[in-house]
Amino acid sequence: MQEYYYELVVKVSSHHSLFSDFLADTLPVGFEENDDGFIIRSEDELDTITWGLEQFCEALQKALKEDIELECSISKLKNSDWVGLYQKSIEPLAIDKFYIHPTWDEPNPQLINIVIDPALAFGTGHHPTTASSLRAISKYVKKGSRVIDVGCGSGILGIGAMKLGAKVDACDTDIVSVENSIKNAELNSLEFNNIWEGSITKTDKKYDVVVANIVADVLTFIAKDLKNALDENGILILSGILDKYETKVLNFYKDCEIVQRIVQDEWVTLILKMKV
Repeated sequence: MQEYYYELVVKVSSHHSLFSDFLADTLPVGFEENDDGFIIRSEDELDTITWGLEQFCEALQKALKEDIELECSISKLKNSDWVGLYQKSIEPLAIDKFYIHPTWDEPNPQLINIVIDPALAFGTGHHPTTASSLRAISKYVKKGSRVIDVGCGSGILGIGAMKLGAKVDACDTDIVSVENSIKNAELNSLEFNNIWEGSITKTDKKYDVVVANIVADVLTFIAKDLKNALDENGILILSGILDKYETKVLNFYKDCEIVQRIVQDEWVTLILKMKV
């Protein structure tokens, strides 16, 4: 272990999930997510990552035609067991029927336990969109439900559905997310019915519940595919929507009725079903 390591603190004003995807695709190491942005730690210098973030932010602003504030600060710190320190900072979380905890914490005997090791890169239910999606799953997924998690990330939503007795498929365009979801399912002694790299277009099955915790722009782009995957009377759970983009998303789901809205901070989760 080297005597020093570098810590890069990144703050972003918006589009947190897009920056997270960029870092997941770019970094050779994991990173920590928080409400303001990210923390990246490495024994290698992080100037190149800072430059990459600045370039990505500039390209994103041009593409979206809006201002995005990015702040990066690097510190050189005395080395210690910062992985261990980070692990200690991850607190278990109760969300409706579920209790999400890492392997180093004890389960809750009163709730349905989901074991997720964050591995410094993937969510554990603390982000409002994940928490709201789990609340929706807790309410609408039943034993025997056929569920697909589109953009599965850490696999936490699919795992929650399996814990309720559902038969779950999952997909993600990022192979690292697919691999991470499989590992997290194994931590819970579970197995996805089917999981693949790619989008929902790779299946022609019909589902009782379709979950997509992604970003607003992608939810509009794949709206037809998500609706096509719904069985008769199926439920569609859409999350990852900033409140200012809710109307934009709903414009692509005019043939659906709103069953429920779950709002947490500036994030909206929509539960929809097709109009009869």
